[in-house]
Amino acid sequence: MRRDLSDAEIRVLGCLIEKQRTTPDAYPLSLNSLRLACNQSTNRDPVVDYDEATVREALGELGRRHWIRSASGHGGRTAKYRHLLEDELPLPDPELAVLTVLMLRGAQTPGELKQRAARIHSFEGVGAVLEALESLIGRELALRLPRRPGQKEERYEQLLGADRDEVDADESGQVAAPRTADVPVPTAAPTMPAPGAEESLLREVAALRVAVDALSERVARLEGDRGSG
Repeated sequence: MRRDLSDAEIRVLGCLIEKQRTTPDAYPLSLNSLRLACNQSTNRDPVVDYDEATVREALGELGRRHWIRSASGHGGRTAKYRHLLEDELPLPDPELAVLTVLMLRGAQTPGELKQRAARIHSFEGVGAVLEALESLIGRELALRLPRRPGQKEERYEQLLGADRDEVDADESGQVAAPRTADVPVPTAAPTMPAPGAEESLLREVAALRVAVDALSERVARLEGDRGSG
């Protein structure tokens, strides 16, 4: 699984997971609702001010990966979106809760994660959070950071962002272990369609649907503005 999401893609995906678990009645999300979720001033770090174009671009990229899809109802004029992370990356609830909060609030300690993930999954104690973190580390989805001077707990961060050969040194000057990159093996030019070509085509179609739904929503909004004028 590719782990080179942009900051906007991580925020959009994290918001979709969070809202699915915390406000299911309002899920899936419209483009505007998703933008507001991304720009919340609480439970977000850093606080951002994404416009619709930024969110739409992130949705398009996630659609091309087949990580989100449009969920508009028949005849509905407003496009809505849901995530497909559970299909692409099945995770138990504890791990999904921890990963989601790391996506939305950056590096955190186990104690902070226990408190902040409570709306998604209730942990019995910090030990349960550590178990989830160790599982995520084993799947190369999270990283343990060196402890800051004077800090009792180690911090952890998610690894869905841009691939790196090594993690930058933190304030203590220590460097975490690098991740192993997949090295492509040269192959001869195929004489038959490459395996997975049909799946790739389906993902492109899904991405086009996302783009078309977003465009339809924009056209409908412009028509509504013109009619009201």
